[in-house]
Amino acid sequence: MSTVADCKRSLEVEIPVEEVEKARQRVAESIRQKVRLPGFRPGKAPASMIASRYESDIRQEVLDQLLPVAFRARVEKEELRVVGQPNITELHFEKGEPIRFKADFEVAPEFEIGNYHGLPVKYEEPVVGDEEVANRLDDMRERKAEYVNLDPRPIEDKDHVVVLLKSVAGLAEPIEQDSTIEVGGGDTFPSFTEALIGAQPGDTKEAEVVYPEDYGEPKLAGKTVRFSLTPKVIQKKELPALDDEFARDLGDYQTLDELRDAVRKSIFHEKQHAAQQVAKEALIDRLVEANDFPIPETYVNRQIENQLTMQLRQVTGRDVDLSKLNLDWAKVKEKQRDPALRSVKASLLLEKVSDKEGIKATRDEVDREVQRIAQQEREPIPVTRAKLDKDGTLARFASHIQTEKTLQFLFEQAQKQV
Repeated sequence: MSTVADCKRSLEVEIPVEEVEKARQRVAESIRQKVRLPGFRPGKAPASMIASRYESDIRQEVLDQLLPVAFRARVEKEELRVVGQPNITELHFEKGEPIRFKADFEVAPEFEIGNYHGLPVKYEEPVVGDEEVANRLDDMRERKAEYVNLDPRPIEDKDHVVVLLKSVAGLAEPIEQDSTIEVGGGDTFPSFTEALIGAQPGDTKEAEVVYPEDYGEPKLAGKTVRFSLTPKVIQKKELPALDDEFARDLGDYQTLDELRDAVRKSIFHEKQHAAQQVAKEALIDRLVEANDFPIPETYVNRQIENQLTMQLRQVTGRDVDLSKLNLDWAKVKEKQRDPALRSVKASLLLEKVSDKEGIKATRDEVDREVQRIAQQEREPIPVTRAKLDKDGTLARFASHIQTEKTLQFLFEQAQKQV
């Protein structure tokens, strides 16, 4: 089995003494023109004094100038595709001698992909049942429901009640707000339903709620809170009739049957997309398992950082600077390594398929994404394009489109098995 070590390379590089001396003189002269020394005008201090006083600065600047150039020239000569930054060791830099150093680095993997046409994969075209269509139509009716105020009376099961809700014990920061509660509803706490049944607007009842530890609102999670509930208005939910008029109200439909057909197609496309995504992930797994080649550690570490950044963004809702977090990187890498390695291999394999098949994102496809973002941001398209191009988003759009098209190609070529 190939390993990360297969991507590691080392080179011993030497910079001729003539180049070193020219660089040293150039740097020393640059410093002489800038610094002010007592008794000398800028640029007039003796070169020997500059060399003596600024020896450390000159040495570092010479290294900063010469090492990258020498390393780049050597790897170009060797025709190596370097990834990441080299680690410089065994540096020899003495006056009157060539600079010699050793560079340890990684290179992009060279590999040939195995057969990717006609890969077997489990897939079955989805079927949409009448009950699914009916449930979707019911959801649409629910969204169009109207709530009609009722004359004061004792509250009954399934009533919708506007309640003044106050926390009276269990919270450091009290809650006081109007809330609409469906009595006996699936999302309603049973203690609320029990307190409200039989009450009338103006009555005040109390109910206790024990919130689970994983409750969505942090200030309530794991708390036991006692509330007072004062009903204000009783409402009845009225659903629109399921008829041609309902269909016309929803859009470009003339009859209920047209709406049903549209709903069925919509559900079918949703299920088809989900089923194809599962099949495509299975195809990626097959490619990864069937193609063994070395992966640079640089790629894996970069992917781990990307994965962690996305996870933290989902939690915090903003970008996070990983360097400012007190993370145990050894544990992070151990946990994230396998999925990162799989992602990197998949990306390289899909890129290889794209190259072989000539699959690319077209200008029109990228333009549609730019137009979508411009509409969201309510700004001119050229402004959006320039901004996305500057921060690299435009290139990521193109890469994502290319990947999706390549996956679709693999799926269309695959042997579908039920």
